[in-house]
Amino acid sequence: MPLKSFRKLPVVLGLLFALALPSVHAQSGAWPTKPIKIVVTFPAGGAPDTLARVLADKWGQSTGQTVTVDNKPGAGGNIGSDFVAKSAGDGYTLLIATVGTHAINPALYATMPYNHVKDFTPISFLAATPNLLVVNNTVPAKNVKELMALAAKTPLTFGSSGSGTSIHLSGELFNTLAGVKMQHIPYKGRAQAVPDLLGGRISMIFDNMPSALPLVKSGDVRAIAVTSATRSAAAPNIPTIAESGLPGFEATSWFALMAPAGVPKDVLARINAETVRVMSLPDVREKLTTLGLDVKPGSPEALAAYIQSETAKWAKVVKESGAKLD
Repeated sequence: MPLKSFRKLPVVLGLLFALALPSVHAQSGAWPTKPIKIVVTFPAGGAPDTLARVLADKWGQSTGQTVTVDNKPGAGGNIGSDFVAKSAGDGYTLLIATVGTHAINPALYATMPYNHVKDFTPISFLAATPNLLVVNNTVPAKNVKELMALAAKTPLTFGSSGSGTSIHLSGELFNTLAGVKMQHIPYKGRAQAVPDLLGGRISMIFDNMPSALPLVKSGDVRAIAVTSATRSAAAPNIPTIAESGLPGFEATSWFALMAPAGVPKDVLARINAETVRVMSLPDVREKLTTLGLDVKPGSPEALAAYIQSETAKWAKVVKESGAKLD
């Protein structure tokens, strides 16, 4: 090669590299180009699983890609969350984060397998729901005040879908504000707790509204109150715990879509747009609202700020309640 041509080679290569950049950018922004996995940190049947399957169904229709839901329960959601935290940040492994995995557990667990902020990319808030305090039909209490009086003189138990979940912390908050000591019985998921509730082996559960409301309507359990600050549109006849004798009581479950850290900004924008689109569809909103879910998709920045505020809130609740892992 002539010396003059050799000297021009770096310039030519540089130009070729620069021309290639837009195509690389476009390729990453073309999400999705391969199958997507949505990890749910609890067994099938609960609110997180419902949300994941709604996204999987709608995305499958609109993108033509296979979207699978992978249930990885255990350790209050930490097992599934850790799996996603250690996955590639390419937008193809996603997580249905919960108030437990991304606000409560960092304060409750002495050691965490992941950093709930640094190891994740926030995508969008999905929905929130109150928990519903339901009791076995043999429990004589019909309202919060009667339940408080009963708990003060009779050993009672409350189940949960795992230590660190909002279902667990709702019970601990009740103990603190009511001045009682109901025993916490953790399960790997609410699907495992419900048979024991129906069989009378546990007294009650502060279950997510979408899961608990059908049991109330069928007469299998009795509703006492909702844990939110205001009544739920899905069951306006059920009072709040706060209005029923424990002023200031509020514990809400929420769910959000997260990805591993490092997702390219263009891919993040694409996933956020697809999430907001699906969660805004009339049929999706109607279905989820009927289940007791308040749908509120938003920006990655709004979700990051919300997680920060919720982390501070629940750290205080954990400290004041003295909640411990069972």
